[in-house]
Amino acid sequence: MGDRVHIKMCWSRAFLAGWVLLLVLLQYLQAVPIGIDKTKVKETEEKPEEPPASVDTGLHYDRYLREVIDFLEKDQHFREKLHNTDMEDIKQGKLAQELDFVSHHVRTKLDELKRQEVNRLRTLIKAKQDLEGGNDIAVDHQALLKQFEHLNHMNPHTFEVEDLDRLIKSASNDLENFDKERHEEFKRYEMMKEHDRREHLKTLDEEQRKKEEEHYEEMRKKHADHPKVNHPGSQNQLKEVWEEADGLDPEDFDPKTFFNLHDTNGDGFFDEQELEALFTKELEKMYDPTNEEDDMVEMEEERLRMREHVMNEVDSNKDRLVSLDEFLVATKKKEFLEPDSWETLEQNQAYTDEEMREFEEHLVQQELDLNQRAVDLQKQREELERQQEQLNAQKIELQQAVEHMEQLKSEKVDPPPEVHIEGDAVPEVHAADNQLHLDQEAHLPGHHETPEHHQDTQQEHQEQHNQVNQDLPQQGLPQAHHEEPPNHQEVAQGQHNLS
Repeated sequence: MGDRVHIKMCWSRAFLAGWVLLLVLLQYLQAVPIGIDKTKVKETEEKPEEPPASVDTGLHYDRYLREVIDFLEKDQHFREKLHNTDMEDIKQGKLAQELDFVSHHVRTKLDELKRQEVNRLRTLIKAKQDLEGGNDIAVDHQALLKQFEHLNHMNPHTFEVEDLDRLIKSASNDLENFDKERHEEFKRYEMMKEHDRREHLKTLDEEQRKKEEEHYEEMRKKHADHPKVNHPGSQNQLKEVWEEADGLDPEDFDPKTFFNLHDTNGDGFFDEQELEALFTKELEKMYDPTNEEDDMVEMEEERLRMREHVMNEVDSNKDRLVSLDEFLVATKKKEFLEPDSWETLEQNQAYTDEEMREFEEHLVQQELDLNQRAVDLQKQREELERQQEQLNAQKIELQQAVEHMEQLKSEKVDPPPEVHIEGDAVPEVHAADNQLHLDQEAHLPGHHETPEHHQDTQQEHQEQHNQVNQDLPQQGLPQAHHEEPPNHQEVAQGQHNLS
C-alpha cells in the first residue's frame, strides 16, 4: 500500500501543475519577460522563445482539455479577451461568452473535437458494459454520459458556449478538491500503518512485545533528531537554497533574481511543481531513503504540505500560481523575515484518537461483513454441490433406463418371414417344419407315444399334406412339391418293425 500512495503522491505534483499551466498560460501569454539581474547572473545566449511543454493534468479528459485550449489560442480575438480577463472571471464563465466571436475555422475544429470526445466516452461506456457481462443489454449512452460534466452530452455534434463553460468549471473544481482528497488519503495511510503495528503486537508474547515497543520508540526519536527545518517560503529557507543549490553568496540574496533563477520554464510564474522543488533541501534534513526510520510517503506529504502553505500565504488571487509581483510582496511581510517555527509531520499527527478509533471500528465491521459473506458463499457452494449430486444421481438412473431399453430391444424375436405373391399372401408350407414341430412335441415332458400312435400320427400328417397339394391347383396356386429322400419309406418301416 505504501508504494501505491507514494506513486500517487509523486504524480499529484504534475497533476496540479499541468492544469494550471495550461489554463492560465493563455491569460498571461503576452506578459512581458522578467528582467534578470545581470550583476548576479551570467549572461547566456538568447534563444527563440518556445512555449512550455504541455503537462498531463491527470484528468480523464486531459487530451480534450488541452486540444480545446490549443485551438482557442489560435484565434486572435479570443487571445485578446483572455489577456484582459482575470482568473476569477474565467472560473465564473465570463470568458466562455467570447466563443461566439471566434473564427469559423476554430469553431469547426472545436465541433470535431467534441464529437471525438463523445465517441471516446461512448466507447468507454460500451467497453465497461461488456466487461460487466452486459453484452446483450442495450446501452443508454445519453443517460450514462450525464456523469461526464465537462461537456454538454445533449448536443454531441457542436461545441457551444456551454461546453467551454463546463470544461473550465469542471477542471477548476476537480483540482480545487485535490488537496482535500490528498489529506484524507494520507490520513488513511497513517491510520492503517498504526493499525498494522498494533495488530502485529497482538501476535507477540510479552517479552517480544516489549522489545518491539522499545524499537518503535527508538526509531521515532531517531527520525525526530534532525537539523532545524526552516519555515517554507521564509527568507532563511530561500537563502539556504540560494547558497547551497545556486552556489551564490547569501549576503547577495536578491528576491527578484532568485525568482528568475527558479522559474525553470520561464513563463513568469512559480507553478506548484517549481515551488515544491524549492523544499528539497529542507526535506533532505529529515528524510533519507536508506534509513529504516524514514518513510518516503511521509516525505512526499511533507513536501505537499510546504507547497500548500506557501500557496496559501503568497498566491493572493488564488490562481494556483505565484507571479513575480505576488512573490515580491510576500518578501516584505513579517512572516517572510521573522517566521514562526515549522511543525513537521511528527509534531503534527495526521489523525486524532477519535478518528483512529472510528477507523478501527470500520475495519472490524468490514472484517465481519467479509466473514459473513464468506459464510454465505460457503452455504451457496454446499447447496450447489448438493444439487450437483442430485443431478448426477438422476443422470445415472437415466443411463440405466436407456441400457435396459436397449437390452429389451435386442432380446425381442423377429416374426417369421412371409412369401409375397400375386393375390393373397399364403404362408409357405414346409414339410420339414411340420416334421420339426412333431419332433418338438415328441420331446415335451410327459408326452409318450406308442408305436401305434406314432404310425397313426405320421399317416394323419401324410393325408393332410396330400390334401393341401390337391387344394392348391383348385385355387389357382402352384402345387408345393416336397421330395422325400430316397428309401424314406423303407427307413420308416424298418423303424416301425424295430419298435
